[in-house]
Amino acid sequence: MMANKAWQAALGQLQIETPRSSFDAWVKDAEFVAYEDGSFVIGVNNAYARDWLDDRLKSKVTRLLTSMMKRTVEVQFIVWQEEAPKEALLTKSEEVSEETTPPIAENRTLNPNYSFDNFVVGTSNRLAQAACLAVAERPGEAYNPLFLYGRVGLGKTHLMQAIGNRAHQDGYRVLFVSSEEFTNDLVQAIRGQGTQPFRDKYRQVDVLLIDDIQFILGKEATQEEFFHTFNTLHRQGKQIVMSCDRAPKSLSSLEDRLRSRFSWGLTADLQAPDRAMRLAILRSKAAGLGRKVSDEVLDAVAERMQSNVRELEGALTRTLAYADLRGNPLDANLVEEALADLIPDPRDLEPDKILKTVAESFGISLERMLARDRSRQVALPRQVAMYLLREDGRFSLPQIGRMLGGRDHTTVMYGCEKITGLMEDDERLRNQILDLREQLYGQPVPIYSR
Repeated sequence: MMANKAWQAALGQLQIETPRSSFDAWVKDAEFVAYEDGSFVIGVNNAYARDWLDDRLKSKVTRLLTSMMKRTVEVQFIVWQEEAPKEALLTKSEEVSEETTPPIAENRTLNPNYSFDNFVVGTSNRLAQAACLAVAERPGEAYNPLFLYGRVGLGKTHLMQAIGNRAHQDGYRVLFVSSEEFTNDLVQAIRGQGTQPFRDKYRQVDVLLIDDIQFILGKEATQEEFFHTFNTLHRQGKQIVMSCDRAPKSLSSLEDRLRSRFSWGLTADLQAPDRAMRLAILRSKAAGLGRKVSDEVLDAVAERMQSNVRELEGALTRTLAYADLRGNPLDANLVEEALADLIPDPRDLEPDKILKTVAESFGISLERMLARDRSRQVALPRQVAMYLLREDGRFSLPQIGRMLGGRDHTTVMYGCEKITGLMEDDERLRNQILDLREQLYGQPVPIYSR
């Protein structure tokens, strides 16, 4: 039981740290099989998943489980499938009659777990969800192309897969791929001196879903081929849906003719979820896990993980497993303990770096931000600096006051509280603080609160 709980906690951590497409494809369905004398056996569905986990994640999983078990462990991934129930093993004579409608063939590029029914809708994603639903109901007619953009973990892949699943059920030919897979297929086709099978694959579908289109940037041959694929499908009235981490106009190294076509239909963004939406996501996740979780615990997780859905769900999974593993009561204090190491280490974060980064982001001079200017143009970035110095730099209120031109600690407290409140409703500010943290740490980090 202890080993199984450790594995569940490790899954929560992997969900936070692993790209969603990789987690869903290779990690999500992995199951705890056995544990004996420091050796974990983890079962996966096929040899591809086993090899991927061996190559990419084995060392990380080993470190996580070693930490949780407080002893050195080994990890082995095996192909594992539970025996099918006897009632499912029907003979040919026992199968459904010929009059029964044959089942729709499986589409291996789609994950059936993604649907519109299990997508939590809020103010930050309402437009994108409505657009995707319209496209799923009328492919090629509603918005073509549909371009979804936003940071990682906000639900772009979920919505695209939901479109694919709905269209597939309605009898449309659907293909979901990443732009990396598109590029790899093209390279293999060129090396094999036969591009016709490649073109048949991508141009003889009714709905083409391309995830993370930004990865074709800088690849001239890929952009050229995608340009012609796009034109062929669009001319035939076939649906094209793309996702990206930024808006088309921000893809500076993309060919102009492609950037123009990406904007032909509808462009919809997804923002970081507000507090109400984060709580709704957590309640949905807890219900899916069959767990009753108090509002106190959900509030604590929602307060600490504010960046995206993946981190939010992973944090809850980790917290639940941590409680089971330690045998501690599930409360706000345990949330603090379970998620403590997810907060970036601020030791190398100098106050001067924070102040300078904030000033540059808002387009004002550092001298002006430190002065007595009380205009909104200066007051807001000054309060953002207060917030980051407090939350990331871990400086005291009096220390921050001195750094910002000798201000009173109550002024600093007010500034921090104001920014905390604004981030719940102001999506632009929330994303600007995400950008600031990424600049400060040199990598994407979650919005969190101590």
